[in-house]
Amino acid sequence: MTRSALTARPLVLLARLGRLGLCLTLAATATAASAAQWKWKDAEGRIQYSDRPPPSSVADGDILERPRGSKPKAAAPAPDASSADAAKASAPKPALKATDPQLEAKKRKADEEAAKAKAKAAEDPKQAQARAESCQRARSYEKSLNDGMRISRTNAKGEREVLDDAGRASELARTREIISTSCS
Repeated sequence: MTRSALTARPLVLLARLGRLGLCLTLAATATAASAAQWKWKDAEGRIQYSDRPPPSSVADGDILERPRGSKPKAAAPAPDASSADAAKASAPKPALKATDPQLEAKKRKADEEAAKAKAKAAEDPKQAQARAESCQRARSYEKSLNDGMRISRTNAKGEREVLDDAGRASELARTREIISTSCS
């Protein structure tokens, strides 16, 4: 390759990049120009700008600038009696409110029961797990009592005391009662 061919190649790339940059700049400018801008005076006399139309409470005369293609509000024709009756007939009717106190009390009670059921359903797994752990501890303690292991506990004074046969029997009875209630 000749030296002029080597220097011409980057120039061609540079020219293409320049055209691409020009196209992107034109597209961005066109997009910015097409963004709708509204300008109006609010009730307090301040000028407001937005890309959305002003609220319907703003008078048509207070709108200072509109985007291209938007039209001013057309004045509504004076309604005659027949069109007013037709509008009333086609208007959706508001839902009736229940004013019966007994009905409202039943609904409130049903809502409360549903909330309680939901709370109970959330607590059931936790309670089942706690019950299973309690049952496991009680069975383990029962096994220790039946195996004849020496069992000691701390009394109210903080002293350690070993269970005798009578204490072991009462502990065994209490443990079996816990097992019968927890491990059903």
